[in-house]
Amino acid sequence: MSRRLSLWLVALVILSCFAVPYALIGHVAAWYGSFLFWCLAGLAIIVLNITATAGFTEEGE
Repeated sequence: MSRRLSLWLVALVILSCFAVPYALIGHVAAWYGSFLFWCLAGLAIIVLNITATAGFTEEGE
């Protein structure tokens, strides 16, 4: 996956973190609906950050 695509997907997940709790699961009274969403969103961000920064290397001077 390219770095640019990974960063766009990170932005999409961040936007969904604002939209989903209020629009889609705002009416769910149980705590586990939002807990599952936040766990999956957190894992997605971690994986996307790993793929976005996989090509970074530290070069000597």
